[in-house]
Amino acid sequence: MQKRDVLKLLGAMLMGLARGARADKAEGDASASGRKRIVVIGAGLAGLAAASELQQRGHEVVVLEARDRIGGRIWTSNRWPGMPLDLGATWIHGVKGNPLTALADEVGARRVVTRYERSITYNTAGSVLSAAEEDRLEKLRKQVFRALRKAQQREADASIRRVMAPLMRELDESSEAYRFINFILNSEIEQEYSGSAESLSAHWYDSGKAFGGDDALFVQGYEVITNFLASTLPIELEQVVKEFQWGRSPIRVITHKTEFLADHVVVTLPLGVLQADSVRFVPELPRNKRQAIARLGMGVLNKCYLRFPEVFWPADVDWLEHIPAEPGVWTEWVSFQRAAKLPILLGFNAADRGSAIEAWPDREIVASAMSTLRTIYGAGIPEPVDYQMTRWATDPYSLGSYSYNALGSTPVMRKNLAAPLKGRLFFAGEATEQDYFSTAHGAYLSGLRAARQVLNA
Repeated sequence: MQKRDVLKLLGAMLMGLARGARADKAEGDASASGRKRIVVIGAGLAGLAAASELQQRGHEVVVLEARDRIGGRIWTSNRWPGMPLDLGATWIHGVKGNPLTALADEVGARRVVTRYERSITYNTAGSVLSAAEEDRLEKLRKQVFRALRKAQQREADASIRRVMAPLMRELDESSEAYRFINFILNSEIEQEYSGSAESLSAHWYDSGKAFGGDDALFVQGYEVITNFLASTLPIELEQVVKEFQWGRSPIRVITHKTEFLADHVVVTLPLGVLQADSVRFVPELPRNKRQAIARLGMGVLNKCYLRFPEVFWPADVDWLEHIPAEPGVWTEWVSFQRAAKLPILLGFNAADRGSAIEAWPDREIVASAMSTLRTIYGAGIPEPVDYQMTRWATDPYSLGSYSYNALGSTPVMRKNLAAPLKGRLFFAGEATEQDYFSTAHGAYLSGLRAARQVLNA
């Protein structure tokens, strides 16, 4: 809270030159010096990366953020003393060559590693998979991904669920094979890409790139990165943008409180917000950009942290998986015991399931999670002493967790979404990244790219 208040006060002081009549005087001063007035929309990782880079190049920058905090979809909760938890982005995915690794090193951020090979999978009854079950699961996994590779060679695209239809058509819905295939689709595709198998493009769902190496957690939370990037920036919190008038210079950015003038604007609004059409562009955006917004998918991956008085699950594993009778129900869990020495389990709900349970009361979500854990570990396990959970699909300033390639979209649409407009309006955010969409490092790289575009305008 102290950090937020300082940022708010600093932003209010420094933005006096960018408003009203005072902005008219500043226009002449900026033109004479080559120093530009730049407004960045969004204090998430993309916006902070762009703003920090532009400020370092000597330009007058202000960041407008709709929330009462910085970070956007990076959101570290400090509600539990000594246990910072990331409710949004959690890991540096692939530490080798990842720009966030270099940034974390610069900040001196402490990290711990979780590994997928440290995992254990339980069958529907809650028993550890037998060797025979593991063999059957692996054979089905090969069939699933063989079918997807074949689908990617066909001219016409289809949803992943449609591609799976021939494989599942002959199976009884209560059969082990049917449950195993749904588990593969949820744990390896829906949980990864945040979109439903009914919506994900079989051609393009996996078209992104990835960095190698382990996945690393921040001991003090991801906010060490966003706080570092924001430390010298003027940021105005609780400024909800309503309209961009970008047809001529200076651009007018109208919020629910006031307006700002700028030579350039960097827009990092999440795809879900752009899809909601709650922000007006005057003139309207070009057709190919509107098409990209409409056809790309905004997915959901919600988190439920359960804190226990003691550890009752295997303490030497990082990932716990369950093959449920109902598709998508608490299939993936992360244990924070081995890596962080915390008696905490994190359960995920993705895609359709993730969206559906947002309407449930907290107590029903926790009860549902505990039902799965009791199936695995027995009725005598303790109740959680506390919980924290997310509802990203109904968060008005994100309307989803991160983007995916939906049926009807193509990777070039991300390039169209990222394209600058007339050297005035620039776009960043994970959804604008063709290679690293849906990731925190993609958001960061997009902010740096937008800053370069502004500098070259």
